[in-house]
Amino acid sequence: MVEVLEAGGLVTVQDGGRSGWRSFGVPASGPMDLFAFRAANILVGNPPDTAALEFGGGDLVLRPAYDCVIAVAGVGYNLSVAIWDISPWSSCFVRGGSTISLRRSGFGMWSYLTLAGGIEVPPVLRSRSTYLRGHFGGLDGRLLQAGDVLRSGRAKTPLMEMAARTLAHDARPAYTESPTVEVIAGPQAEYFAPDCMESFLSNPYKVSPSSDRMGYRLEGSRLTQHNRAELTSEGLTAGAIQVPADGQPIVMMADFATAGGYPKIATVISADLPLLAQCTPGKDEVRFKQTTIEAAQAKYRQMMHKLNTGIVIDENEN
Repeated sequence: MVEVLEAGGLVTVQDGGRSGWRSFGVPASGPMDLFAFRAANILVGNPPDTAALEFGGGDLVLRPAYDCVIAVAGVGYNLSVAIWDISPWSSCFVRGGSTISLRRSGFGMWSYLTLAGGIEVPPVLRSRSTYLRGHFGGLDGRLLQAGDVLRSGRAKTPLMEMAARTLAHDARPAYTESPTVEVIAGPQAEYFAPDCMESFLSNPYKVSPSSDRMGYRLEGSRLTQHNRAELTSEGLTAGAIQVPADGQPIVMMADFATAGGYPKIATVISADLPLLAQCTPGKDEVRFKQTTIEAAQAKYRQMMHKLNTGIVIDENEN
């Protein structure tokens, strides 16, 4: 069991996502930064989609009742266990009764804490992910708060074998405050004038303070449609960039709606969604660069290969 002593910002339980229900209008949810989430799980020996804690925008303090192994991966937080500072993107052994503290620090938005054995909350529609707008999943469909107690599953590997592991630096995404994110042209790209697409690919966009887990709203060069034909609502995917009437793009994120009627100028490739997710709303900027489907697939395969082969023993923790 793990007790929540302090929970600022957005702290929820998320697993790999709620698949198979989008035709009924139920979003997938799951982690904002899928790479960091899976890395944290692999570091403690869990299957990559095991339920974990996602936190962003505030501090988090926990106290496990029993000995455990944890890992933290993501951007923007310092980790300490009792009196010791621990490097992120690594796993460590924690004595029962010790305090685990995660404090906001510099650039970055989302991080993930996993326990060997995972977080045990009742699954809803075959997933433990929290969908805040729907008020279901996770712990009673809500943000975690001080006083909550979470149960962990049983680790499948001896704890000490999973401690002191780290993901090598060159296996991690190139997170930055001003990323250049690759996109594939969207199904309604022809709705926009050629100079409009050129502007979209040439100018920076600031991530709006009104962004959330459903979508990152962008502020920048206005995108104007030259084809005003009415668009029938159609299915969406994570990373799809919709352009509403005000001409300011919205990128679909983890809790994106399953269908929408705004034209889509482009789609952020899966390998670069973590870079966008870690941009802080109201502060960071993003640029876009067009790529091909084949190049996007190759980039994703390379990213996952690095994740699956990049775990090493952290000699500093031994």
